[in-house]
Amino acid sequence: MSRVRGFALALGSVGLVSAAQLGMRWSMTRLPLPNAWLSAFNNGGIDPGALGVVLLAIFAYALSMLCWLGALKHLPLGRAYSLLSVSYALVYLLAASLPVFNEEFSVSKTLGVALVIFGVLVINSRRASATSPRNAP
Repeated sequence: MSRVRGFALALGSVGLVSAAQLGMRWSMTRLPLPNAWLSAFNNGGIDPGALGVVLLAIFAYALSMLCWLGALKHLPLGRAYSLLSVSYALVYLLAASLPVFNEEFSVSKTLGVALVIFGVLVINSRRASATSPRNAP
């Protein structure tokens, strides 16, 4: 059960960090650069919805870190860390698929994402030895 919990927490971290990245991307296309926020706020040039998404994204990053810490308790570091790279693939696929991000698919990026996913599958295809001293708490 501990291994399943570790994978669930790692994937929860991936989902949260991916949502945070996409939220930040969406928001920052609607907001001025952070060094101009104060003057834009005083002039009414800040989109409150975009600023709210920034705050939600920061919260998602924090929750992601909590999930990541839980995953490290239940999984060997090599396996857990490889799962983080799934977020790169997820962000690319969602950003290129959803018209709101105005990103495009490319052969090179898609091939790179496929290689990342293949690497994660290879790393996580074998069960970790329960007797290995590295896997002991």
